[in-house]
Amino acid sequence: MLAANSMSISSLNSCFPVFRRSATGPRRNAGTRVAAQPPTLAILSDPHVLRLAETLEDHLSASSPPPPPPLQKLRDISSESLLSTPWPSRKDEPFRFTDTSYIRNSEIQPVSPYSSQSLGFLGADTDAFSPSLAIVDGYYVESLSKLPELPEGVFVGLLSNIDSDSIMKKVSEYVASFEGDLFWSLNGVGAPDVIVVYVPEGCKVESALHLRFFSLNGSDRNSKTLPVSNPRVLMMVEKGGEIDIVEEYSGGDGNDKCYWTNSVMEVVVGEGAKVSHSYIQTQSLGAAHVKWTSVRQESSSVYQQIELSTGAKLNRHNVHVQQVGPDTLTELSTFHLSSGDQLQDLHSKLILNHPRGVSRQIHKCIVAHSLGQAVFDGNVQVNREAQQTDAGQLTRSLLLEPRATVNVKPNLQIIADDVKCSHGAAISDLEEDQLFYFQARGIDLETARKALIFSFAAEVVQKFPHKSIQKKAESLIRNLLDPTPTSA
Repeated sequence: MLAANSMSISSLNSCFPVFRRSATGPRRNAGTRVAAQPPTLAILSDPHVLRLAETLEDHLSASSPPPPPPLQKLRDISSESLLSTPWPSRKDEPFRFTDTSYIRNSEIQPVSPYSSQSLGFLGADTDAFSPSLAIVDGYYVESLSKLPELPEGVFVGLLSNIDSDSIMKKVSEYVASFEGDLFWSLNGVGAPDVIVVYVPEGCKVESALHLRFFSLNGSDRNSKTLPVSNPRVLMMVEKGGEIDIVEEYSGGDGNDKCYWTNSVMEVVVGEGAKVSHSYIQTQSLGAAHVKWTSVRQESSSVYQQIELSTGAKLNRHNVHVQQVGPDTLTELSTFHLSSGDQLQDLHSKLILNHPRGVSRQIHKCIVAHSLGQAVFDGNVQVNREAQQTDAGQLTRSLLLEPRATVNVKPNLQIIADDVKCSHGAAISDLEEDQLFYFQARGIDLETARKALIFSFAAEVVQKFPHKSIQKKAESLIRNLLDPTPTSA
């Protein structure tokens, strides 16, 4: 709920036939009338969004202790934003090619935390790096996490568990300081806590940090219920610090389970700091996975993101990077695979505001199903002060089946006049001359196609900084594109 002098999601419902709760008073019986809110706000409000937000609010108020001030601030700002944010439709440009009706038409059910004893079947992940955090349906599970002694000053854990006043003060500056869309705000209302990764000035964390997100609570395909989780991560790497993170999302038992993971990660990269970010998404093919990654880079900093997404019925990744200092490097590498009736969607925005910024973006996707879809909407904005910028953007797509669909929208907005910028887009099946090259050397057509498809993905997969992740990614892609075992 918002503060007494603010407007909550619930109080706006007084404008509609069913009233649930006032902004400052206790819950009232259905039908009780209170003073209506300003008519302009009521016109802008979406009743469906208000009901969904209220469901998330009620679930947290019933199951969670009072939040620390930064988390309460996040919830208040998110609630206020939702008062005037409608559910997106295909008429809205950012969702022109992204149909969210799967979520819109489902009965959303917030997930409650599991007991530690009931999660024993997950066991230890032998491939997990140490340190690692386990987050199950949006809730941090200490018993499944491995947090050995970290370098002095490093904090990895929940916002509500921070006992350092200096860290809490620094974190408070950036909680709720970013801006996103409807799903961003719904996460802000529904996140049970914020996972904080804090690296102090000059500290280099030698071991990769593995963030393992599990989605266990799911409904069957014929059910209208869609359990939702709202994990949220804030990462702060101060001046000269370095960290390598692996962010991985996977489903529980059954590849057809239906659920909605609505996730947010905020990254602050300080002056001269470096963050290497590996992101892997292999959710159930019946799931909805909506992800926000927002990055703020200060001068001379480096941010590298490598993404592999093969899961979810509806997968949308919003990447927003802002360079707020000169001599800054941003690298984004993405591989999406639609092996079934799936939508794989990447919406990215890079804003360069200072001189000598460098950005490199490569997006690759394969649509291997006649009902599969892919979307790339990439925007690079080079503002007037960003002189001597070097920005490159490339998207390439393979359509392997008739009626497979991809929509690409590479976009460069350049105001500065002393820049070196380029972008390109290509959509095709495998080239005939490439296949002929293999066949001319005695390699059959099927083997040639497989070799070319796997090499198409390898350009991104090989960018993962860890061999174990590369091998895992290669095996996953092979199994999805060629599920039948090869006979001996």
